[in-house]
Amino acid sequence: MPPTIPALDPTAPHLTDVLPSCIAALGGAANRLELRPVDRAVVVLVDGLGAAALRANSGHARHLAARLTKRARIASGFPTTTAAALASLTTGVSPGTHGLVGYTAYVPSADAVKNQLTGWGPAMQPDTWQAQPTLFEQASAAGIGCSAIGAPRYTSSGFTHAVLRGAHYVAGKSIADRFAAARAVLDSAAATSSKALVYVYIPELDMAAHASGWQSDKFTAALETVDAETEAFALKLRQGEGMLLTADHGMLDIPATSHVLFDENPALVRGVAHVAGDPRCLQLHVAGGSGPKEAERQAMIAELLAAWREAEGERAWVLSGDEAVEAGWFGAVLPGIRSRIGDVIVAARKNIAYYDSRTTPAAKRTMIGQHGSWSDDELYVPLLGFGAFERP
Repeated sequence: MPPTIPALDPTAPHLTDVLPSCIAALGGAANRLELRPVDRAVVVLVDGLGAAALRANSGHARHLAARLTKRARIASGFPTTTAAALASLTTGVSPGTHGLVGYTAYVPSADAVKNQLTGWGPAMQPDTWQAQPTLFEQASAAGIGCSAIGAPRYTSSGFTHAVLRGAHYVAGKSIADRFAAARAVLDSAAATSSKALVYVYIPELDMAAHASGWQSDKFTAALETVDAETEAFALKLRQGEGMLLTADHGMLDIPATSHVLFDENPALVRGVAHVAGDPRCLQLHVAGGSGPKEAERQAMIAELLAAWREAEGERAWVLSGDEAVEAGWFGAVLPGIRSRIGDVIVAARKNIAYYDSRTTPAAKRTMIGQHGSWSDDELYVPLLGFGAFERP
């Protein structure tokens, strides 16, 4: 194993603490984030808004940036990718427990790699592939009304069912529409003196960053909208209402000149049956085997690991899957989840992205904003408080 590898600080709060703390605050109980007791709580998830990007764009997001103190940021989790992070947010457990271990992941029953946001089907059913109870289910059982507000296209998706079940889904086309829907939910709960937990999802910044980069005009324009709409909504918060704004990951801009076509080195694909994960966090699966063949498979893993460390050890953390699990990268890993995690994990350290040009030709390598690995820009996200949740 490399002498120094990254890890989450177990003493610090993480994305998994956000909803449990809100639910505790709704019950007037102590919580990890030290939130004050409330009757109604809102969590806004701005996809792709890293703390570093917010700080760098403070002039375009003066309301949000003014709240970005040293205390107002948390670590997302590993891998720093939407499917894993959102599932961690809404279940309160790590990828090794909820099972969404990357942007794409190996599905053993299908012997294939599936997209964890869109690849739902017979081999990957929402209720069984992500079998952990969501925090919305738990809150609903405790008498708290739960609503999830997002874009119309996500209303009935497999991913929505996997990570948002237990919440009533409300569609809002624009960012303004979603905040208006959140205010309506809060008003309805207030009218009946009911407890309410509201989740608002904003994907526009992530989409702009992937297409054009987080330093682009498109990203800046989307951030300005988020800043204005969040401030307008915050001004409407009433007594007993608190809001937190956070994100699932940050971004790095990766130019095409920084793409590493790893299949051009035969040693880096020898024995590889499946490539999963993200371009900045590969999960390589070696061909399966059982009985006597398992020894051969382990030898292939060792050979592949050595080849990657020799070729890319200066630019990436290269661990075996077992080493990554032992290091706690995926948190506590349930036995049924281990086979979804790669045999070799390649997490980029430098400003690069890894591609297999045989399956991802140049025409498909157009994404500029990227994430998935351990850099501070990817890992750390804001945690901004408003209303009763305003953080000193």
